[in-house]
Amino acid sequence: MNDTERDLRLEMLNSLLTTPHRKLEDVAEIHKTIIELDPLFYGRLAAWYGKNGDVRDHKEVFTGNLLASALTEHRDAGFMMLQEFPPYQVARIVDFMKQHRNKMPRSARTAVRRYLRHREAKPEFFDRAALRGRKAMKHLYATLHIKPNPRADAILFKDAPPVGSLAYAVKMLAKADTPADQARAIVENKIPYTIAIGAVTQVTPVVLVALINAMSPQEVINNLKSLKERGALENPDVKALIDKKLEAAKSDKRVSALKGKVAAEAAGLDAETTAKLEQVMDAQVKQKGSIKKSTALLVDKSSSMDAALEVGKQIAALISGVTEADLFVYAFDTMPYPITVEGGSEVQLNVSAWDKAFQHLHAGGATSIGCPVEAMRLRKQVAEQIILVTDEGENTAPYFNVAFAAYCKELKVQPSVVIVKVGYAYDMLERKLQQDQVQVDTFTFSGDYYSLPNLIPLLSRPSRLELLMEILETPLPVRNDK
Repeated sequence: MNDTERDLRLEMLNSLLTTPHRKLEDVAEIHKTIIELDPLFYGRLAAWYGKNGDVRDHKEVFTGNLLASALTEHRDAGFMMLQEFPPYQVARIVDFMKQHRNKMPRSARTAVRRYLRHREAKPEFFDRAALRGRKAMKHLYATLHIKPNPRADAILFKDAPPVGSLAYAVKMLAKADTPADQARAIVENKIPYTIAIGAVTQVTPVVLVALINAMSPQEVINNLKSLKERGALENPDVKALIDKKLEAAKSDKRVSALKGKVAAEAAGLDAETTAKLEQVMDAQVKQKGSIKKSTALLVDKSSSMDAALEVGKQIAALISGVTEADLFVYAFDTMPYPITVEGGSEVQLNVSAWDKAFQHLHAGGATSIGCPVEAMRLRKQVAEQIILVTDEGENTAPYFNVAFAAYCKELKVQPSVVIVKVGYAYDMLERKLQQDQVQVDTFTFSGDYYSLPNLIPLLSRPSRLELLMEILETPLPVRNDK
Protein backbone atom coordinates (compact mmCIF):
# COMPACT_ATOMS: atom_id res chain seq x y z
CA MET A 1 0.00 0.00 0.00
CA ASN A 2 1.69 3.25 -1.09
CA ASP A 3 1.21 6.63 0.60
CA THR A 4 -1.37 7.83 -1.95
CA GLU A 5 -3.52 4.73 -1.52
CA ARG A 6 -3.25 4.91 2.27
CA ASP A 7 -4.19 8.60 2.28
CA LEU A 8 -7.19 7.95 0.06
CA ARG A 9 -8.38 5.17 2.33
CA LEU A 10 -8.11 7.37 5.39
CA GLU A 11 -9.79 10.22 3.50
CA MET A 12 -12.66 7.88 2.72
CA LEU A 13 -12.99 7.02 6.41
CA ASN A 14 -12.81 10.74 7.19
CA SER A 15 -15.67 11.48 4.81
CA LEU A 16 -17.92 9.15 6.80
CA LEU A 17 -17.95 11.83 9.50
CA THR A 18 -18.51 14.83 7.28
CA THR A 19 -21.64 14.15 5.24
CA PRO A 20 -24.45 16.68 5.67
CA HIS A 21 -27.82 14.95 5.86
CA ARG A 22 -29.61 14.71 2.53
CA LYS A 23 -26.76 15.96 0.30
CA LEU A 24 -25.57 13.04 -1.78
CA GLU A 25 -23.66 15.31 -4.12
CA ASP A 26 -21.35 16.31 -1.26
CA VAL A 27 -19.96 12.77 -0.98
CA ALA A 28 -20.23 11.61 -4.59
CA GLU A 29 -16.79 12.88 -5.61
CA ILE A 30 -14.75 11.16 -2.89
CA HIS A 31 -16.65 7.91 -3.52
CA LYS A 32 -15.91 8.24 -7.25
CA THR A 33 -12.20 8.78 -6.60
CA ILE A 34 -11.72 5.82 -4.29
CA ILE A 35 -13.71 3.35 -6.43
CA GLU A 36 -11.57 4.27 -9.44
CA LEU A 37 -8.20 4.12 -7.66
CA ASP A 38 -8.85 1.30 -5.17
CA PRO A 39 -11.95 -0.66 -6.20
CA LEU A 40 -11.15 -3.70 -4.03
CA PHE A 41 -11.00 -1.58 -0.88
CA TYR A 42 -14.11 0.36 -1.90
CA GLY A 43 -16.21 -2.78 -2.22
CA ARG A 44 -15.15 -4.05 1.19
CA LEU A 45 -15.71 -0.62 2.73
CA ALA A 46 -19.23 -0.54 1.27
CA ALA A 47 -20.02 -3.92 2.84
CA TRP A 48 -18.43 -2.93 6.17
CA TYR A 49 -20.25 0.40 6.29
CA GLY A 50 -23.55 -1.27 5.49
CA LYS A 51 -23.21 -3.16 8.78
CA ASN A 52 -21.50 -0.52 10.93
CA GLY A 53 -22.39 2.89 9.53
CA ASP A 54 -25.19 5.30 10.38
CA VAL A 55 -25.37 7.89 7.60
CA ARG A 56 -27.99 6.89 5.04
CA ASP A 57 -26.47 9.11 2.33
CA HIS A 58 -23.25 7.10 2.37
CA LYS A 59 -25.11 3.78 2.24
CA GLU A 60 -27.06 4.98 -0.80
CA VAL A 61 -23.95 6.19 -2.64
CA PHE A 62 -22.08 2.98 -1.83
CA THR A 63 -24.93 0.89 -3.26
CA GLY A 64 -25.34 3.05 -6.36
CA ASN A 65 -21.63 2.93 -7.13
CA LEU A 66 -21.47 -0.84 -6.66
CA LEU A 67 -24.42 -1.30 -9.02
CA ALA A 68 -22.69 0.90 -11.61
CA SER A 69 -19.27 -0.74 -11.18
CA ALA A 70 -17.39 -2.55 -13.95
CA LEU A 71 -16.66 -5.40 -11.51
CA THR A 72 -19.15 -8.28 -11.48
CA GLU A 73 -18.66 -8.91 -7.75
CA HIS A 74 -19.46 -5.23 -7.06
CA ARG A 75 -22.65 -5.33 -9.10
CA ASP A 76 -23.73 -8.56 -7.40
CA ALA A 77 -23.06 -7.05 -3.96
CA GLY A 78 -25.00 -3.90 -4.87
CA PHE A 79 -27.82 -6.10 -6.17
CA MET A 80 -28.19 -7.75 -2.78
CA MET A 81 -27.67 -4.59 -0.73
CA LEU A 82 -30.41 -2.74 -2.63
CA GLN A 83 -33.00 -5.33 -1.54
CA GLU A 84 -32.66 -4.18 2.09
CA PHE A 85 -33.58 -0.51 1.60
CA PRO A 86 -37.02 1.07 2.02
CA PRO A 87 -38.61 2.38 -1.22
CA TYR A 88 -37.65 6.03 -0.77
CA GLN A 89 -33.97 5.08 -0.53
CA VAL A 90 -34.15 2.77 -3.54
CA ALA A 91 -35.60 5.70 -5.48
CA ARG A 92 -32.74 7.90 -4.30
CA ILE A 93 -30.20 5.26 -5.34
CA VAL A 94 -31.74 5.06 -8.82
CA ASP A 95 -31.74 8.85 -9.18
CA PHE A 96 -28.15 9.03 -7.94
CA MET A 97 -27.04 6.52 -10.55
CA LYS A 98 -28.78 8.41 -13.34
CA GLN A 99 -27.67 11.88 -12.26
CA HIS A 100 -24.13 11.22 -10.99
CA ARG A 101 -23.05 8.05 -12.78
CA ASN A 102 -25.05 8.61 -15.97
CA LYS A 103 -25.79 4.92 -16.20
CA MET A 104 -28.34 2.35 -15.16
CA PRO A 105 -26.91 -1.07 -16.07
CA ARG A 106 -29.15 -4.01 -16.85
CA SER A 107 -28.21 -5.69 -13.57
CA ALA A 108 -29.30 -2.60 -11.63
CA ARG A 109 -32.66 -2.54 -13.45
CA THR A 110 -33.00 -6.25 -12.68
CA ALA A 111 -32.25 -5.53 -9.02
CA VAL A 112 -35.06 -2.97 -8.84
CA ARG A 113 -37.43 -5.26 -10.77
CA ARG A 114 -36.70 -8.07 -8.30
CA TYR A 115 -37.22 -5.59 -5.43
CA LEU A 116 -40.68 -4.65 -6.73
CA ARG A 117 -41.75 -8.18 -7.73
CA HIS A 118 -40.73 -9.51 -4.32
CA ARG A 119 -43.07 -7.01 -2.70
CA GLU A 120 -45.89 -7.59 -5.18
CA ALA A 121 -45.75 -11.30 -4.34
CA LYS A 122 -46.50 -10.53 -0.70
CA PRO A 123 -49.60 -8.31 -0.54
CA GLU A 124 -49.15 -7.25 3.08
CA PHE A 125 -45.47 -6.42 2.48
CA PHE A 126 -46.36 -4.49 -0.67
CA ASP A 127 -49.19 -2.57 1.01
CA ARG A 128 -46.96 -1.26 3.78
CA ALA A 129 -44.22 -0.30 1.34
CA ALA A 130 -46.76 1.46 -0.89
CA LEU A 131 -48.42 3.27 1.98
CA ARG A 132 -45.17 4.60 3.46
CA GLY A 133 -43.40 5.20 0.16
CA ARG A 134 -46.20 5.69 -2.38
CA LYS A 135 -44.42 8.43 -4.34
CA ALA A 136 -41.13 6.53 -4.39
CA MET A 137 -42.78 3.27 -5.52
CA LYS A 138 -44.59 5.03 -8.36
CA HIS A 139 -41.33 6.68 -9.35
CA LEU A 140 -39.51 3.33 -9.52
CA TYR A 141 -42.13 1.75 -11.77
CA ALA A 142 -42.34 4.79 -14.02
CA THR A 143 -38.68 5.81 -14.34
CA LEU A 144 -37.52 2.26 -15.15
CA HIS A 145 -40.62 1.38 -17.24
CA ILE A 146 -41.49 -1.60 -15.07
CA LYS A 147 -45.09 -2.71 -15.50
CA PRO A 148 -46.85 -3.21 -12.14
CA ASN A 149 -49.07 -6.22 -11.60
CA PRO A 150 -52.85 -5.50 -11.61
CA ARG A 151 -53.08 -5.16 -7.82
CA ALA A 152 -50.12 -2.77 -7.60
CA ASP A 153 -51.51 -0.80 -10.53
CA ALA A 154 -54.89 -0.43 -8.83
CA ILE A 155 -53.32 0.78 -5.56
CA LEU A 156 -50.62 3.09 -6.90
CA PHE A 157 -51.83 4.41 -10.23
CA LYS A 158 -55.62 4.01 -10.43
CA ASP A 159 -56.36 5.01 -6.81
CA ALA A 160 -58.80 2.11 -6.66
CA PRO A 161 -57.39 -0.13 -3.94
CA PRO A 162 -59.08 -3.53 -3.66
CA VAL A 163 -61.08 -4.48 -0.60
CA GLY A 164 -58.76 -5.97 2.01
CA SER A 165 -55.77 -3.84 1.03
CA LEU A 166 -54.18 -1.43 3.48
CA ALA A 167 -54.87 1.50 1.16
CA TYR A 168 -58.56 0.55 1.20
CA ALA A 169 -58.48 0.41 5.02
CA VAL A 170 -57.12 3.98 5.12
CA LYS A 171 -60.01 5.13 2.93
CA MET A 172 -62.45 3.45 5.30
CA LEU A 173 -60.69 4.97 8.32
CA ALA A 174 -61.62 8.45 7.16
CA LYS A 175 -65.28 7.37 6.95
CA ALA A 176 -65.46 5.73 10.41
CA ASP A 177 -68.27 7.15 12.54
CA THR A 178 -66.66 7.26 16.01
CA PRO A 179 -63.20 7.47 17.58
CA ALA A 180 -63.70 3.91 18.80
CA ASP A 181 -64.34 2.73 15.23
CA GLN A 182 -61.27 4.63 14.06
CA ALA A 183 -59.14 3.11 16.81
CA ARG A 184 -60.37 -0.35 15.86
CA ALA A 185 -59.45 0.23 12.23
CA ILE A 186 -55.97 1.48 13.18
CA VAL A 187 -55.32 -1.54 15.42
CA GLU A 188 -56.69 -4.14 13.01
CA ASN A 189 -54.74 -2.78 10.06
CA LYS A 190 -51.67 -1.38 11.88
CA ILE A 191 -52.01 1.89 10.00
CA PRO A 192 -48.84 4.04 10.35
CA TYR A 193 -49.06 7.15 12.51
CA THR A 194 -48.18 9.67 9.80
CA ILE A 195 -50.94 8.28 7.56
CA ALA A 196 -53.58 7.75 10.23
CA ILE A 197 -53.17 11.12 11.94
CA GLY A 198 -54.29 12.85 8.75
CA ALA A 199 -57.33 10.64 8.34
CA VAL A 200 -58.85 10.54 11.83
CA THR A 201 -61.50 13.10 12.73
CA GLN A 202 -60.80 13.30 16.47
CA VAL A 203 -57.63 12.35 18.37
CA THR A 204 -58.89 10.86 21.64
CA PRO A 205 -56.85 8.81 24.15
CA VAL A 206 -58.36 5.66 22.63
CA VAL A 207 -57.14 6.71 19.17
CA LEU A 208 -53.71 7.65 20.57
CA VAL A 209 -53.30 4.22 22.14
CA ALA A 210 -54.18 2.61 18.82
CA LEU A 211 -51.75 4.86 16.95
CA ILE A 212 -48.84 4.24 19.33
CA ASN A 213 -49.43 0.49 19.33
CA ALA A 214 -49.00 0.55 15.55
CA MET A 215 -45.74 2.57 15.72
CA SER A 216 -42.17 1.31 15.77
CA PRO A 217 -39.87 2.65 18.51
CA GLN A 218 -38.14 4.93 15.97
CA GLU A 219 -41.51 6.30 14.80
CA VAL A 220 -42.45 7.11 18.40
CA ILE A 221 -39.17 8.99 18.83
CA ASN A 222 -39.58 10.83 15.51
CA ASN A 223 -43.13 11.90 16.37
CA LEU A 224 -42.77 12.81 20.04
CA LYS A 225 -43.40 16.48 19.34
CA SER A 226 -46.61 15.67 17.48
CA LEU A 227 -47.71 13.25 20.18
CA LYS A 228 -47.03 15.81 22.89
CA GLU A 229 -49.08 18.43 21.05
CA ARG A 230 -52.00 15.99 21.04
CA GLY A 231 -51.82 15.42 24.78
CA ALA A 232 -50.20 11.98 24.71
CA LEU A 233 -47.76 12.78 27.53
CA GLU A 234 -50.52 14.08 29.81
CA ASN A 235 -52.56 10.89 29.82
CA PRO A 236 -50.99 8.31 32.20
CA ASP A 237 -52.07 5.29 30.15
CA VAL A 238 -50.87 6.77 26.87
CA LYS A 239 -47.59 7.94 28.40
CA ALA A 240 -46.99 4.46 29.84
CA LEU A 241 -47.34 3.04 26.34
CA ILE A 242 -44.84 5.61 25.00
CA ASP A 243 -42.42 4.68 27.78
CA LYS A 244 -42.76 1.02 26.77
CA LYS A 245 -41.84 1.91 23.17
CA LEU A 246 -38.82 3.91 24.37
CA GLU A 247 -37.68 0.92 26.40
CA ALA A 248 -37.90 -1.22 23.26
CA ALA A 249 -35.86 1.39 21.37
CA LYS A 250 -32.79 0.54 23.44
CA SER A 251 -32.29 -2.75 21.62
CA ASP A 252 -33.89 -1.92 18.26
CA LYS A 253 -31.15 -1.90 15.60
CA ARG A 254 -33.19 0.47 13.43
CA VAL A 255 -33.02 3.30 15.96
CA SER A 256 -30.53 6.11 15.36
CA ALA A 257 -28.32 6.83 18.37
CA LEU A 258 -28.72 10.61 18.21
CA LYS A 259 -32.36 10.79 17.12
CA GLY A 260 -33.44 10.81 20.78
CA LYS A 261 -31.44 13.92 21.56
CA VAL A 262 -32.76 15.75 18.52
CA ALA A 263 -36.33 14.69 19.34
CA ALA A 264 -36.01 15.89 22.94
CA GLU A 265 -34.74 19.30 21.84
CA ALA A 266 -37.43 19.71 19.18
CA ALA A 267 -40.31 18.66 21.40
CA GLY A 268 -39.37 20.47 24.63
CA LEU A 269 -40.00 17.30 26.61
CA ASP A 270 -40.28 16.86 30.36
CA ALA A 271 -37.24 15.73 32.35
CA GLU A 272 -38.47 12.15 32.76
CA THR A 273 -39.05 11.55 29.05
CA THR A 274 -35.78 13.29 28.17
CA ALA A 275 -33.98 10.96 30.57
CA LYS A 276 -35.56 7.93 28.88
CA LEU A 277 -34.41 9.19 25.49
CA GLU A 278 -30.89 9.59 26.85
CA GLN A 279 -31.04 5.98 28.04
CA VAL A 280 -31.97 4.98 24.48
CA MET A 281 -28.97 6.91 23.19
CA ASP A 282 -26.75 5.26 25.81
CA ALA A 283 -27.86 1.75 24.83
CA GLN A 284 -27.55 2.43 21.10
CA VAL A 285 -24.05 3.88 21.40
CA LYS A 286 -22.89 0.92 23.50
CA GLN A 287 -23.84 -1.41 20.66
CA LYS A 288 -21.21 0.28 18.49
CA GLY A 289 -18.32 -0.96 20.59
CA SER A 290 -16.37 -0.25 23.75
CA ILE A 291 -13.25 1.86 24.15
CA LYS A 292 -10.68 -0.06 26.17
CA LYS A 293 -7.83 2.46 25.90
CA SER A 294 -7.47 5.33 28.37
CA THR A 295 -8.56 8.45 26.49
CA ALA A 296 -8.11 12.20 26.77
CA LEU A 297 -10.61 14.53 25.11
CA LEU A 298 -9.18 18.05 24.74
CA VAL A 299 -11.63 20.71 23.55
CA ASP A 300 -10.58 24.09 22.18
CA LYS A 301 -12.44 27.01 23.81
CA SER A 302 -10.30 29.81 22.42
CA SER A 303 -11.67 32.69 20.36
CA SER A 304 -14.38 31.70 17.83
CA MET A 305 -14.36 28.07 18.95
CA ASP A 306 -18.03 27.89 20.00
CA ALA A 307 -18.52 25.01 17.53
CA ALA A 308 -15.64 23.10 19.14
CA LEU A 309 -17.30 23.35 22.54
CA GLU A 310 -20.57 21.96 21.20
CA VAL A 311 -18.89 19.14 19.27
CA GLY A 312 -16.65 18.36 22.25
CA LYS A 313 -19.67 18.12 24.53
CA GLN A 314 -21.42 15.71 22.15
CA ILE A 315 -18.29 13.55 21.82
CA ALA A 316 -17.91 13.49 25.62
CA ALA A 317 -21.48 12.23 25.98
CA LEU A 318 -20.96 9.63 23.27
CA ILE A 319 -17.67 8.13 24.39
CA SER A 320 -17.98 8.40 28.15
CA GLY A 321 -20.61 5.68 28.36
CA VAL A 322 -18.54 3.19 26.32
CA THR A 323 -15.08 3.94 27.71
CA GLU A 324 -13.99 1.15 30.03
CA ALA A 325 -10.66 2.81 30.90
CA ASP A 326 -9.88 6.29 32.25
CA LEU A 327 -11.37 9.29 30.47
CA PHE A 328 -9.89 12.76 30.97
CA VAL A 329 -11.78 15.74 29.58
CA TYR A 330 -10.29 19.23 29.35
CA ALA A 331 -11.30 22.47 27.67
CA PHE A 332 -8.50 24.93 26.96
CA ASP A 333 -7.52 28.36 25.72
CA THR A 334 -4.17 29.33 27.29
CA MET A 335 -5.24 27.48 30.45
CA PRO A 336 -6.54 23.95 30.94
CA TYR A 337 -10.05 23.56 32.39
CA PRO A 338 -10.71 20.02 33.67
CA ILE A 339 -14.32 18.95 33.06
CA THR A 340 -16.14 16.32 35.07
CA VAL A 341 -19.78 15.35 35.47
CA GLU A 342 -21.46 15.02 38.83
CA GLY A 343 -22.52 11.53 39.83
CA GLY A 344 -19.62 9.59 38.34
CA SER A 345 -19.94 6.76 35.86
CA GLU A 346 -23.67 6.23 36.39
CA VAL A 347 -24.50 9.48 34.55
CA GLN A 348 -21.47 9.65 32.27
CA LEU A 349 -23.46 9.43 29.06
CA ASN A 350 -26.29 11.62 30.32
CA VAL A 351 -26.30 14.51 27.85
CA SER A 352 -27.88 16.82 30.40
CA ALA A 353 -24.99 16.14 32.79
CA TRP A 354 -22.46 17.10 30.13
CA ASP A 355 -24.54 20.15 29.21
CA LYS A 356 -24.24 21.21 32.82
CA ALA A 357 -20.51 20.45 32.93
CA PHE A 358 -19.89 22.63 29.86
CA GLN A 359 -22.43 25.36 30.64
CA HIS A 360 -20.02 27.98 32.02
CA LEU A 361 -17.42 27.56 29.29
CA HIS A 362 -17.41 30.26 26.63
CA ALA A 363 -15.14 30.64 23.63
CA GLY A 364 -12.52 33.36 23.92
CA GLY A 365 -8.83 34.11 24.32
CA ALA A 366 -5.60 32.92 22.73
CA THR A 367 -4.71 29.26 22.13
CA SER A 368 -2.26 26.83 23.70
CA ILE A 369 -3.20 23.30 22.61
CA GLY A 370 -0.30 22.00 24.67
CA CYS A 371 -1.49 23.37 28.01
CA PRO A 372 -3.94 20.52 28.82
CA VAL A 373 -1.24 17.98 27.89
CA GLU A 374 1.13 19.72 30.30
CA ALA A 375 -1.59 19.59 32.99
CA MET A 376 -2.01 15.86 32.39
CA ARG A 377 1.77 15.35 32.64
CA LEU A 378 1.89 17.15 35.99
CA ARG A 379 -1.09 15.12 37.26
CA LYS A 380 0.35 11.82 35.95
CA GLN A 381 -2.80 11.20 33.92
CA VAL A 382 -1.85 8.52 31.38
CA ALA A 383 -3.82 8.45 28.12
CA GLU A 384 -3.26 5.95 25.32
CA GLN A 385 -5.16 8.09 22.82
CA ILE A 386 -5.84 11.82 22.64
CA ILE A 387 -8.81 13.39 20.84
CA LEU A 388 -8.35 17.05 19.95
CA VAL A 389 -11.40 19.11 18.96
CA THR A 390 -9.86 22.22 17.40
CA ASP A 391 -9.08 24.19 14.25
CA GLU A 392 -5.37 23.35 14.87
CA GLY A 393 -4.39 26.99 15.25
CA GLU A 394 -2.24 27.82 18.31
CA ASN A 395 -0.33 30.98 19.18
CA THR A 396 0.82 30.56 22.78
CA ALA A 397 3.24 28.23 24.54
CA PRO A 398 3.27 25.47 25.56
CA TYR A 399 2.75 24.27 22.00
CA PHE A 400 1.21 20.86 21.53
CA ASN A 401 4.13 19.06 19.87
CA VAL A 402 6.57 20.25 22.56
CA ALA A 403 4.23 19.38 25.46
CA PHE A 404 3.37 16.06 23.81
CA ALA A 405 7.04 15.05 23.53
CA ALA A 406 7.62 15.85 27.22
CA TYR A 407 4.44 13.96 28.17
CA CYS A 408 5.50 10.84 26.27
CA LYS A 409 9.00 10.88 27.72
CA GLU A 410 8.04 11.38 31.35
CA LEU A 411 5.00 9.06 31.47
CA LYS A 412 6.54 6.49 29.12
CA VAL A 413 3.53 6.38 26.81
CA GLN A 414 3.02 7.05 23.09
CA PRO A 415 -0.63 8.06 22.54
CA SER A 416 -2.22 8.09 19.13
CA VAL A 417 -3.82 11.43 18.24
CA VAL A 418 -7.20 11.97 16.59
CA ILE A 419 -7.91 15.55 15.49
CA VAL A 420 -11.58 16.44 14.98
CA LYS A 421 -11.31 19.58 12.88
CA VAL A 422 -13.98 22.26 13.28
CA GLY A 423 -14.46 25.69 11.76
CA TYR A 424 -11.90 27.07 9.30
CA ALA A 425 -9.26 24.51 10.19
CA TYR A 426 -5.53 24.46 9.43
CA ASP A 427 -3.23 21.45 8.97
CA MET A 428 -0.24 22.92 10.83
CA LEU A 429 -0.45 20.69 13.89
CA GLU A 430 -1.03 17.43 12.06
CA ARG A 431 1.98 18.11 9.79
CA LYS A 432 4.21 18.69 12.81
CA LEU A 433 3.03 15.46 14.40
CA GLN A 434 3.56 13.50 11.19
CA GLN A 435 7.10 14.86 10.99
CA ASP A 436 7.64 13.55 14.54
CA GLN A 437 6.25 10.16 13.43
CA VAL A 438 3.24 10.37 15.73
CA GLN A 439 0.20 8.29 14.71
CA VAL A 440 -2.29 11.03 13.86
CA ASP A 441 -5.66 10.87 12.11
CA THR A 442 -7.91 13.79 11.25
CA PHE A 443 -11.67 14.10 10.84
CA THR A 444 -13.35 17.19 9.50
CA PHE A 445 -16.66 17.90 11.21
CA SER A 446 -19.05 19.93 9.08
CA GLY A 447 -22.25 20.01 11.07
CA ASP A 448 -23.89 16.57 10.90
CA TYR A 449 -24.28 15.37 14.49
CA TYR A 450 -25.94 12.16 13.29
CA SER A 451 -22.53 11.05 12.00
CA LEU A 452 -20.66 11.42 15.30
CA PRO A 453 -21.46 7.87 16.52
CA ASN A 454 -19.18 6.70 13.69
CA LEU A 455 -16.31 7.75 15.96
CA ILE A 456 -17.03 4.85 18.30
CA PRO A 457 -15.86 1.97 16.07
CA LEU A 458 -12.86 4.08 15.03
CA LEU A 459 -11.80 4.79 18.62
CA SER A 460 -12.56 1.32 19.92
CA ARG A 461 -9.91 -0.40 17.78
CA PRO A 462 -6.26 -0.47 18.83
CA SER A 463 -5.09 1.16 15.58
CA ARG A 464 -6.31 2.58 12.30
CA LEU A 465 -4.37 -0.19 10.54
CA GLU A 466 -6.46 -2.78 12.38
CA LEU A 467 -9.63 -1.00 11.25
CA LEU A 468 -8.42 -1.01 7.64
CA MET A 469 -7.64 -4.73 7.95
CA GLU A 470 -11.11 -5.39 9.38
CA ILE A 471 -12.65 -3.58 6.41
CA LEU A 472 -10.57 -5.53 3.90
CA GLU A 473 -11.64 -8.81 5.54
CA THR A 474 -15.37 -7.96 5.28
CA PRO A 475 -16.96 -10.28 2.69
CA LEU A 476 -19.06 -8.88 -0.14
CA PRO A 477 -22.71 -9.99 -0.33
CA VAL A 478 -23.16 -12.69 -3.00
CA ARG A 479 -26.07 -12.59 -5.41
CA ASN A 480 -28.35 -15.57 -4.81
CA ASP A 481 -30.59 -15.67 -7.88
CA LYS A 482 -28.12 -16.75 -10.57
